[in-house]
Amino acid sequence: MENSFEKNNMLKEFYIPTYIFMPESSVEQVSHIPSCPVIVFINTRSGGQLGHNLLITYRKLLNHAQVFDLLDETPDKVLHKLYNNVERLKRDGDTLASEIHRRLRLIVAGGDGTAGWLLGVVSDLKLVHPPPVATVPLGTGNNLPYSFGWGKRNPGTDRESVISFLKLVKEAREINIDSWHTVMRMKCPKRSPCDPIAPSDLPHSLHAFHRVPKTDPEDMEYSYTYRGGFWNYFSMGMDAQVSYAFHSQRKLHPEKFKNQLSNQVN
Repeated sequence: MENSFEKNNMLKEFYIPTYIFMPESSVEQVSHIPSCPVIVFINTRSGGQLGHNLLITYRKLLNHAQVFDLLDETPDKVLHKLYNNVERLKRDGDTLASEIHRRLRLIVAGGDGTAGWLLGVVSDLKLVHPPPVATVPLGTGNNLPYSFGWGKRNPGTDRESVISFLKLVKEAREINIDSWHTVMRMKCPKRSPCDPIAPSDLPHSLHAFHRVPKTDPEDMEYSYTYRGGFWNYFSMGMDAQVSYAFHSQRKLHPEKFKNQLSNQVN
């Protein structure tokens, strides 16, 4: 059995110092280069409402600055800021920044929607070498984590469970995943304004284009245009309506959705 000293040494392999994330921070002199630096994104409302406990454990084990609650900070803003700062540090000759850029892995704890959100953000960054993403099955269905061997049941949130998962992330091999991209065009509803849906009201998998002008001969009938992507499934019609109703109710009453099994029954 590993003692606390060995575990603390092992955790150094995942640690990223604060200045890598924050350009206003002073550069730290670090002697050890982590072999598997990670950034952790946690949806604290996913699945059985275990995210808050998981967030606390990860922040105790790693640097608080490398663990993000998705209710407070979106992955696109975090990663844009990170990569801009890393590029600046690399230009200044920072070896640690270069190695973190090369070795970085992402961890996302949530359901399929949360995992798809992060995958979409990484895809939109158009990186030459995008970081691999490990998915913690924190949601209700967890089809995406299950397909890639991370399991389907909600994980433990204690120290030992998190350390075990970090070890799996370090040892995991990269597997490519197919993605599909869609363009949706919808007619402007009668007797209602043709303003596009606000970004905050859209699913994370969709991005709004500018409204198609009615003078465009090819798209005269359409007023709403969206592009998006998906990685494991895409629903329309009744199935999507049921899923959206579940999502809306959980957003309004999170206290009623605290168990993975009962969530699936609901």
